Amino acid sequence: MAEREKSTIVLFSGELDKAIAAFIIANGAAAYDHDVTIFFTFWGLNTLRKEELVPVKKGFLEKMFGGMMPRGANKLGLSRMNFAGMGPKMIKHVMKKHNALTLPQLIELAQEQGVKLVACTMTMDLLGLQKEELIDDIEYAGVAAYLGDAAEAKVNLFI
Repeated sequence: MAEREKSTIVLFSGELDKAIAAFIIANGAAAYDHDVTIFFTFWGLNTLRKEELVPVKKGFLEKMFGGMMPRGANKLGLSRMNFAGMGPKMIKHVMKKHNALTLPQLIELAQEQGVKLVACTMTMDLLGLQKEELIDDIEYAGVAAYLGDAAEAKVNLFI
């Protein structure tokens, strides 16, 4: 039996359009029977945040970061034409009109297809994010774990 192809994506960006692209690529690769890892670091971690406020004990700086960063996939802005929040509303409207999956739906599909979603623990520490604040059924690891996956992959993307 042939070994499955492997693909990895580093999602560094916390912008809606880039997160959508990452998940479309990940879901496509998974549909082609690839083992897929998405490693979320820095602003990309906001994609995995729960939308509701989760009461956790934090210091002042961690509270400030938490308050300034978007909480969850539905709150991400666009990389271009954000227009104080109107851009994401317009792109979501166009996506709905064309029956495209929303980012939360793409995330759910990725989880159903076995895409490995990995939150960078070092960045979580830096930004003051705690496991309770992120969505369920994800993994937590450092850069060494990502590099292990990337070393075996034919496709490695940085978004």
